[in-house]
Amino acid sequence: MTLHRKLVAIKTISIIALPILLVGCGSKRELQPTAGAELPAKPYGAEEQPTANDLLEPSTQARPGRSVELRRRSEVREDDPFDLPPD
Repeated sequence: MTLHRKLVAIKTISIIALPILLVGCGSKRELQPTAGAELPAKPYGAEEQPTANDLLEPSTQARPGRSVELRRRSEVREDDPFDLPPD
């Protein structure tokens, strides 16, 4: 087998194998801990143990909502009493 044929064979195999390997990335099923592993301990003060999906949802503190409107044009800044020069 020549070098050219080997390269063509490798490219063909990789073109066929890549989509097959990527199919597993899109699987949608309930998350479960791996065999022999457990979920983290129940948080102090919680009524019940959170599920794996509950642990994946970011809290409001971790991802707060936007509380101010974005500025659409330049505006003069108001005087900031805490904007002091360095000592």
